[in-house]
Amino acid sequence: MIKKILPIVILFTLFACEKDKLQADLIVTNANIYTVDKNFNKAESFAVKDGKIIAVGSISEINDTYKAIDTLNANGNTLVPGFIDAHCHFLGLGFNQQAVDLVGTKSFEEVVKRVLDFQNVKRQKFILGRGWDQNDWEDKRYPNKKLLDKLFPNTPIALTRIDGHAILANQAALDLGKVTKQSKIDGGEVVLENGELTGVLIDNAESLVMEFWPESTKLEAAKALLEAQKICFELGLTTVDDAGLNKESIELIEDLQASGKLKMRIYAMVSYSEENVDYFLNKGIIKTDRLNVRSFKFYADGALGSRGALLKEPYSDKPKHLGLMVTDLETLKKSAERIANSEFQMNTHAIGDSANSAVLETYTKVLKGKKDRRWRVEHAQIVSDEDFKMYKNIMPSIQPTHATSDMYWAEDRVGEERIKGAYAYKKLLDAYGKVALGTDFPVERVSPFLTFYAAVGRQDLEQYPEGGFQMENALTREEALRGMTIWAAYSNFEEDEKGSIEVGKFADFIILDKDIMTVETKEIPNIKVLNTVVGGEVQ
Repeated sequence: MIKKILPIVILFTLFACEKDKLQADLIVTNANIYTVDKNFNKAESFAVKDGKIIAVGSISEINDTYKAIDTLNANGNTLVPGFIDAHCHFLGLGFNQQAVDLVGTKSFEEVVKRVLDFQNVKRQKFILGRGWDQNDWEDKRYPNKKLLDKLFPNTPIALTRIDGHAILANQAALDLGKVTKQSKIDGGEVVLENGELTGVLIDNAESLVMEFWPESTKLEAAKALLEAQKICFELGLTTVDDAGLNKESIELIEDLQASGKLKMRIYAMVSYSEENVDYFLNKGIIKTDRLNVRSFKFYADGALGSRGALLKEPYSDKPKHLGLMVTDLETLKKSAERIANSEFQMNTHAIGDSANSAVLETYTKVLKGKKDRRWRVEHAQIVSDEDFKMYKNIMPSIQPTHATSDMYWAEDRVGEERIKGAYAYKKLLDAYGKVALGTDFPVERVSPFLTFYAAVGRQDLEQYPEGGFQMENALTREEALRGMTIWAAYSNFEEDEKGSIEVGKFADFIILDKDIMTVETKEIPNIKVLNTVVGGEVQ
């Protein structure tokens, strides 16, 4: 009789215990969790309700307290907060899927072949491409439009350099904007060779053609956003900072997020124009669970690869040339004064040491007496030794893969002395106490694992250079992970809602097939994402 009653008693007891447990929507269990909290604690399990984390602890602690509709067993794999790309071009990545991919081309002839192959399939009336870099070619001079003119006399073509700061336009494209040998524009350059147009337009000169380019339809832009989302989710990104969006693009993002189609969380930097500044300062901050519009994106100078970065002394490989100030200093200062009197953030692209100095001085002046503004310098690639101290109150937003992409030719541009203050991520971290890490995709590849690898290993995928590039400026693995999660969230004023596995925060996390904190450095780029979860939903 006792033997018959005992199983019933045990079953009743278990049922009673289960009944007393708190209800959750999801329990994540059996995981090697790096919480990235203040003390960088580890855990094994957590519970989720209504898209947010309600408890974190050991497997037994969570199982003893909570029951859930769903369980996600990590099978002992590593779990970290969802990655945040603090500087990218999310919409641009999507549009790139509809253009000629020129990344990795080893010659101008290969560029032209890819354009021909693309057009043989697509048959477009206007051709866009992106990704060429003359520094990767045997002939490192800028390309010339002559061959494109011969092959495509009536089809406008605009091929954007890898960094986005130069285009090669054929004559049909130049004719759209009536560009001639005499064309001039502040903050830009129409490149001539032997007094003739080459088709290369640098920085603001791009607008001479692109202002006349047909605008993408709303349907094309929506498709681009959803294609970018798919790519980013596969690589573990759960929040992206899009560094330059216009009003219409932001409104489209709002619509797609409201419909449930666009689940990516987006920190939108509004592209600078007087009209945009007027509109958004008047409208105020836009904040939902998935969209945050509270910053403006400015450009101080161009890029180092196209010699548009503004330097204090001439380029080592182009005497007398200092680069370009894309936004004049007076406009930058007046805009900074206006934005300083609002709650909005100002994020300014500055690559050269002269541009960094100008932006830092401007920020420091207008923010005097104002606390916790978190204004950002985007890229901060070359900084004079005497200017690092100004980063004490200005947040560096940096992209580690720029260092490993540029290291082959950067010293040619700036010389052996200035290169010591270039890509100096550790010095920037020491100055401010935090760094926000991103990729600048599609300038660089999307993978956040390449960001992590470049930050800690300072090498390319062939493990070059041996021992790493200027390793005194490498980040530790903990610093790199914080820079891609909680510090990136902080740079967006979102550290209380994301960036770590803690109670009260969104259940945004990823499960990896290798332990990013202990795997061999050379294996970091090969890490795969097993699950990407946003708000407790597997994507």
